[in-house]
Amino acid sequence: MLVKVFGSAVFGVEATTVTVEVNIDKGIGYHLVGLPDNAIKESSYRIAAALKNNEYYFPGKKITVNMAPADLRKEGSAYDLTLAIGILAASEQIKADVVNQYVIMGELSLDGSLQPIKGALSIAIKAKEEGFKGFFLPIQNVKEAAIVQELEVYGVENVTQVVDFFEGKGTLEPTIINTREEFYQTLDFPEFDFADVKGQESIKRCMEIAAAGGHNIILIGPPGSGKTMLAKRLPSILPPMTLKEALETTKIHSVAGKIKDVGLMNQRPFRSPHHTASSVSLVGGGSYPQPGEISLAHNGVLFLDELPEFKREVLEVMRQPLEDREVTISRAKFTITYPSSFMLVASMNPSPGGYFNDPNAPVSSSPAEMQRYLSKISGPLLDRIDIHIEVTPVPFEKLTETQAAESSIQIRQRVTKAREIQSKRFEAFENIHYNAQMGTKQIREYCALEETSLQLLKTAMERLNLSARAYDRILKVARTIADLDVVESINSNHIAEAIQYRSLDREGWLG
Repeated sequence: MLVKVFGSAVFGVEATTVTVEVNIDKGIGYHLVGLPDNAIKESSYRIAAALKNNEYYFPGKKITVNMAPADLRKEGSAYDLTLAIGILAASEQIKADVVNQYVIMGELSLDGSLQPIKGALSIAIKAKEEGFKGFFLPIQNVKEAAIVQELEVYGVENVTQVVDFFEGKGTLEPTIINTREEFYQTLDFPEFDFADVKGQESIKRCMEIAAAGGHNIILIGPPGSGKTMLAKRLPSILPPMTLKEALETTKIHSVAGKIKDVGLMNQRPFRSPHHTASSVSLVGGGSYPQPGEISLAHNGVLFLDELPEFKREVLEVMRQPLEDREVTISRAKFTITYPSSFMLVASMNPSPGGYFNDPNAPVSSSPAEMQRYLSKISGPLLDRIDIHIEVTPVPFEKLTETQAAESSIQIRQRVTKAREIQSKRFEAFENIHYNAQMGTKQIREYCALEETSLQLLKTAMERLNLSARAYDRILKVARTIADLDVVESINSNHIAEAIQYRSLDREGWLG
């Protein structure tokens, strides 16, 4: 008897439906075709044990299984349940009339229980698009798949529940989640709050500007000055995610298998890879491409602590994703694109010893050591960082202050207001939502300067020896400062403040 059941393969963040055809005939043998990998080839042992332990049998006949499309590589153990149900239906142990109306995925244990899978959200979206009635998957993944409305999503704990459902015996109910209600249950009390940071008012101001305009930022300062503490608190002042952003972010984390018992993500991601990270772990890839850290940070923050300690080639692979806000991974047979629109926050010591131009420094570095240390960061990468700020150690008087600092919630209100102004300004542009994404054309249109501001900028560029690349960055940051002040045009105060945030462009740093 021939039976068709349906599974799904995930490539990038999109799913492709896989038709599993099971044919049982006279003879002996188990033949699996359609480019399965080793994990799928080994599935016959798991399926046989799981069926036997649940009082079903694995037919001792000639079983041929074809996974179509046959030229598409299938990977992973998530097809165990698909194959098991196909074999049960083809051997007439269960009714086969409605099996083909559902997508079935899950990894089987030897006792018939199910292990979680990757990419459940992408598979559910594709199942709804293709008109399937429902989706069976492990109970651990049910919340993320149930985000998709108008699709019956069944979370199951073992193979018996699926069999009982098709036999009409079980009382299995679809999981229903009110996506909007779930999404708007945001945390109003962030784990890391700016109220915990003593002093550092100028740096907090910088963080507020970076969050309001989506600007990349680098913090330069000696050890213990609070760079990491400030960076960890940045997500708490970013505006809440929109439903569309939350769906995009959840999809990527679902594909990477980072979601367990969680529905829609409503907090912006914060990723902080160690400086020993490889190019592939940062950008994504592998023989079977998976999203890297920059994609997992999509719509959130990527924090690179001790930037010069990263291998130079690892930092260079980020240049194109920073510009294009997506990363394309090419292989001989296919190309995958992952979104990677993130805010880069980097931190570094000003010298190998950690102290620079400090008369009380315990360790000093020679000019040659300084040059070698700073040359690890290329000019083109710095070109993509809008704000450079020096972080100084907090004085004792500030550390012992009892007065409470401004909380993240108060700062976030101002940031959200500025972002709303930008969303309205750029509503005609498809890929521009905030100031950091502006191209040359938008800068000329929305960052027009009056004579005084123009003169100030000219003087600053000549006196401070600012590079030409600093010009557009200063205008973008000044536009954000004006938005925080809720004013239409950029004035000389905004330009003056923006000029301060270009430390590394001055001669003497990276000369």
